[in-house]
Amino acid sequence: MQIKDKTIIFSTQSYNYLKNEILANQEFEDGQIERKTFPDGEHYYRILSNVEYKEVALIGGTISDQDTLEIYDIASGLVDGGARKLNIVIPLYGYSTMERAVKKGEIVTAKTRARLLSAIPQAYFGNRVIFIDLHAEGIPHYLEGGLRAIHLYAKPIISQIAISLGKEDFVLASTDAGRAKWVESLANDIGVQAAFVYKRRISGSDTKLTGVNADVKGKTVIIYDDMIRTGGSLLQAAKAYKEAGAEKIYVLSTHGIFPNEAVQKLKTSNLIEKIVVTNTHPKVLEKQDDFLEVVSIANLISESLQTIRSF
Repeated sequence: MQIKDKTIIFSTQSYNYLKNEILANQEFEDGQIERKTFPDGEHYYRILSNVEYKEVALIGGTISDQDTLEIYDIASGLVDGGARKLNIVIPLYGYSTMERAVKKGEIVTAKTRARLLSAIPQAYFGNRVIFIDLHAEGIPHYLEGGLRAIHLYAKPIISQIAISLGKEDFVLASTDAGRAKWVESLANDIGVQAAFVYKRRISGSDTKLTGVNADVKGKTVIIYDDMIRTGGSLLQAAKAYKEAGAEKIYVLSTHGIFPNEAVQKLKTSNLIEKIVVTNTHPKVLEKQDDFLEVVSIANLISESLQTIRSF
């Protein structure tokens, strides 16, 4: 009986923490890369592991221009090294809010990043990219050539967290009507009531909350938002639910970015009991405390890689 080689796991430097968590599953092999940065800022990469005719996975988010280029460089090197299949795991797809042009001349960077990924040479049996909870569902359609997209949903993780926070009686809420369908679907899966807030646009940059669609008086409200940046919209929604009578408010998010003092701003608002996010962005690990809890998606990625290995 022939024993299959293990999938070899590589990562960009920023996502080494996630690779190490996945390697705790003995089904994978640790991919080795030599890195150097020259005095002029140029980067040197060398694939040390033998990847010839092996299935490989590269984990890295497009969270900055440098991280995006590192994905391109390493992925290209893996294919040049003879990889049989290439799986690119992107926990957080940066620039996903720029998925369409609103003003004349705007560059749709979500599309240009997808084109860059599409330009990676093809492994013998093809390239696949695994996205996690995309902010815009249409992004996979920006991929070109033979690059196959898999949209991996973190619903199982989010559901478990929601139930542990809200116990038996809570309302699952969204920050606005834009995410209402996703939240309603999740609420139906869990068996709880869904809620969202109404917004009225005042100007191109300002909106005003005008009401809540459900009765939340005296109840625990758990707000889900797929991505939290500065938290401005989140605070508006939390205030609306509080004013509508919510007793306690918790927040769940797949992608926590939290630039600058965003976490502190949310904490000192005294509107939110706790925020729970997954570790799709490396910076969130530096900010975790009693107020901000971080849950790993390593098992979700590990299971996905093992499942698609048979295809």
